[in-house]
Amino acid sequence: MDLFKHLKFPIIQGPMAGGATTPSLVAGVSNAGGLGSLACSLLSPSLMRDQTAEVRAMTDQPFMLNLFIQETPAPSPAEVAAAIALLRPVWESLGWDGLPVPESWCIDFHAQFDALLSLRPAAASFTFGILTPVQVERLHDAGIFVIGTCTTVDEAKAWETAGADAVVASGIESGGHRGTFIGSQEDATLSARVLWPQVARAVDIPTIAAGGIMTGVDIREALELGARAVQMGSAFLLCDESGIHPVYRDALIRADDTPTRLTRSFSGRYARGLENRFMHLMDGVEKQVPAYPVQNALTAPIRRAAAEQGDAGLMSLWAGAEIRRARPLPVAKLMQTLVAEMRTE
Repeated sequence: MDLFKHLKFPIIQGPMAGGATTPSLVAGVSNAGGLGSLACSLLSPSLMRDQTAEVRAMTDQPFMLNLFIQETPAPSPAEVAAAIALLRPVWESLGWDGLPVPESWCIDFHAQFDALLSLRPAAASFTFGILTPVQVERLHDAGIFVIGTCTTVDEAKAWETAGADAVVASGIESGGHRGTFIGSQEDATLSARVLWPQVARAVDIPTIAAGGIMTGVDIREALELGARAVQMGSAFLLCDESGIHPVYRDALIRADDTPTRLTRSFSGRYARGLENRFMHLMDGVEKQVPAYPVQNALTAPIRRAAAEQGDAGLMSLWAGAEIRRARPLPVAKLMQTLVAEMRTE
């Protein structure tokens, strides 16, 4: 199946985890001729089924589900205690005497994968790792178009070898987590407009451009650089249908003087977001925190408490480098605007 032939416009809404991509946002993008994407990385199989049913109740158009590829870790008590100690300045700032140890570190990926197969969306995308050829074949047998994520040319080639149907080439400007899985995350630093044409030349499968794309003019430029479609995350964060916290939304709207930067202090994997107090408190020990998902699970109660208190300083305010150009519009209006800008010569 050529997914792109079923889309009216080459616009994919990025699957932003943590509640940003609500079923109404996903359905809204698909109904407007793009491809909505439901972030399922933090969802149990049961919630995956529930939210997919919600999307299907609102659209009969193709949409995508996204998962993080990961194995459940087993850190030692000593490793967990050391990680909690590194976070002491943060949880002490909340007035806490300690930080609770999570009951689990992440949702089981293999259970999520089985749920994905049963749900049979038009497409599925993956980040943080790479599927085996057998897993890709299982998805194809279920009629699912498979999209990988890359931050380097080598990763794009690996996804093509695994049998993926397309690959998202994610430049350093992209908001949220980096999808690097070959080599060091620190070394995957290519800017979007350098990465896109390199990937497009290196693989025969379609390239989907991501990173710093906020307008229809940006979309047209990405297509001219060899992309078959674009994936836009931050551009949709301020839509009425986005599920982000009001304080998070307000911080994005007022982001003119607030830089974004990469940090691994929140989750143990580099991710781009608005600079805030949490990042500054962890600056000296950021490289020492445990890898995702352990750090992500440890900071979850801190981030929840910050949201409850309306404290943006301790929230993970994921956003791309061009977030200042995001527009607070209903999703249908944003899609209309993007298409109009694409067509304007």
